[in-house]
Amino acid sequence: MNADNQFDWVEFYMELAAKLLQYKTNRGDLVDKVKKIYETTGINMPTLEKDNQLADIDPFTFFGLFNKSSMKEENRVKILSAISNLFSISAPVPTSFSSIPVLNNQNATFYYFIGEREDHDIDDLWDLFESALRYANDPTAENRASLSKYFDLTIKKKGNGNSKITMALYWIAPHAFLNLDQRNTWYIYESGKIPATLVQTLPAIESKIPAAKYFDIVEKLRSYLQSDESPLKDFKELSFEAWKYSEEVNQQQKAQKAQEDQDNKGAAIADEDVETVHYWLYSPGENAHIWGECLEKGIMAIGWDEIGDLNQYASKTEMKQAMKEHIDPSKPYTMAAHATWQFAREIKPGDIVFAKKGRATVIGRGVVQSGYEFDDSRADNKNVRKVNWTHKGEWPHPGKAAMKALTDITPYTDYVAELCAMFESDVEEDVEEQITEYKPYTAEKFLEEVYMDEESYRTLVELVKSKKNVILQGAPGVGKTFAAKRLAYSMMGVKDPSRVMMIQFHQSYSYEDFIMGFRPTEKGFELKRGAFYNFCKQAEIDSDNDYFFIIDEINRGNLSKIFGELFMLIEADKRGIELQLLYSDERFSIPSNVYIIGMMNTADRSLAIMDYALRRRFGFFEMRPGFDTDGFRAYRMALGSEKFNRLISCIESLNNAITADESLSEGFCIGHSYFSNLKEVTDRGLSSIVEFELIPLLKEYWFDEPVKVRDWISNLRSAIK
Repeated sequence: MNADNQFDWVEFYMELAAKLLQYKTNRGDLVDKVKKIYETTGINMPTLEKDNQLADIDPFTFFGLFNKSSMKEENRVKILSAISNLFSISAPVPTSFSSIPVLNNQNATFYYFIGEREDHDIDDLWDLFESALRYANDPTAENRASLSKYFDLTIKKKGNGNSKITMALYWIAPHAFLNLDQRNTWYIYESGKIPATLVQTLPAIESKIPAAKYFDIVEKLRSYLQSDESPLKDFKELSFEAWKYSEEVNQQQKAQKAQEDQDNKGAAIADEDVETVHYWLYSPGENAHIWGECLEKGIMAIGWDEIGDLNQYASKTEMKQAMKEHIDPSKPYTMAAHATWQFAREIKPGDIVFAKKGRATVIGRGVVQSGYEFDDSRADNKNVRKVNWTHKGEWPHPGKAAMKALTDITPYTDYVAELCAMFESDVEEDVEEQITEYKPYTAEKFLEEVYMDEESYRTLVELVKSKKNVILQGAPGVGKTFAAKRLAYSMMGVKDPSRVMMIQFHQSYSYEDFIMGFRPTEKGFELKRGAFYNFCKQAEIDSDNDYFFIIDEINRGNLSKIFGELFMLIEADKRGIELQLLYSDERFSIPSNVYIIGMMNTADRSLAIMDYALRRRFGFFEMRPGFDTDGFRAYRMALGSEKFNRLISCIESLNNAITADESLSEGFCIGHSYFSNLKEVTDRGLSSIVEFELIPLLKEYWFDEPVKVRDWISNLRSAIK
């Protein structure tokens, strides 16, 4: 990290702000320039209006075009370069952006779309913009009063809030305004870097802070920064230091956090080392009696204090036994031990918590901030985690909530979606997106794990990029499912599971599951959006990044029926073209940053031939057994087992026989996945592969040639003696 150029953006941003003010009464031309930006850069324009029919825009949303959390730096520079040309900006285009506060991709406009916003909402934002620039240049009492009026007016709008409005002011005049985003707020109020005597005088942070309190914070901190006591001299330096120090703290916390086993990780879908967000339903005491304390202290807490620090127990069984010994030996405590184990070992920072009262009311939403602690200084409920409670209030629970103190609701995707939707439309949407740093994943790592030669991998990547829809086909055990996610990660460069979705087709899978359809509810029927629809909408918002939709057993579904009117839109040159959906009046398109990867087993003779029209829309890539790849050879050497080597040699001879058989062919060969992921070679393990996986397969292949089956069974068994 180079701190020397961290403020190069200031001159450019301030000059751009002055230029934008000229468009307050000429916003049609500004809209045209926005469209021109994306035409010249070749970057997909984000969704800025309903049905992408952009007719008006405010200056802060314009700044948000290049200040979003997941935007690639190269695209940021492209957009700013295009802006520089279109607006004749004399300041150099900035190239360093690390400390600049950014918007959540899911809430990147300062207005709601047509039909949901009031007629004057965008006008009010322009008035805020103009009054802020006037005050920054001439901080008189009159100008401050005008700015305060529009500050209070716009911050109350749905989707806006303390973080969002103050970072917008900071973008356009960082010498005059302090951004109160998540990092700065933590740095000022919690890091210990600002004198406690000063912090105690500052107003408490609210989700929608009034202008009077905001200016109180600004003036007190400016006075401190200008004093000899402060090593930092202005808001820019404070914001940069807050970013830098929070990064250091985050890295320290990651280093301290132990790697935990997760039961639901599976190598089959390549997620064994990927951390995903989990969603939890939490009861803050009986009838939510400790909810006030949870809000005040920023915590979640549970009881069973009698058994002490939960870290001392190695299993749920030990926790359960301790509860019997210390509380009541007559009770089973199975569910209680499950809750304490999850609270101490499975919840992690970044997870989302929904607080409830009884079974019918949701009272809050929060983001977990810390690991587990046993706080013996508390009178009760001593098992504690820190939580940033982003929302508080009362919302009707969708259905009946579980009575348990803690429930992992992650597997119930529809239920989670309903809970999340409740807060997406709430007014307190100013909380910044939790930016997760995912593990890098390279082409070299792919080749190390997938057992494919480099030339084939490069060919496959180019096919995906050009065709956008690819089917991986091959014999049983060639690792199609394993390779699919790994391919996605290698093309993204990181193991980011939020941009990859996997589903499985079957004979009953329908358009209603895939796109949308009516589903029965307690009150009748409700229009539900399907997996692919939701995935495309997510990708559309985050147009700066690639998304991968993976379909296992793709040829088991009725593809024409499942894709419906999207049949044409999946083609590479049809991306972005809109069509009317079957069940709604909505016009829908498939974003160009969505890639579809299907898997198909060539040895499944029970399946019908794929629709020709669908075949034209997919590229087909044959995956072959990888016994002769560098990766598998290295794997064999690492195992160092003569029996394993003899078995593999036998399999290679068997594959030659299968390939030469006119009734079978190469598509029926035995893949390497049957033999992968062995930590050590044992007689029992090899025998299990031969007896329960390979022999049944051979009996199916040569069901009418028992002699051939018998000979190969003998060969396989002999290899591992």
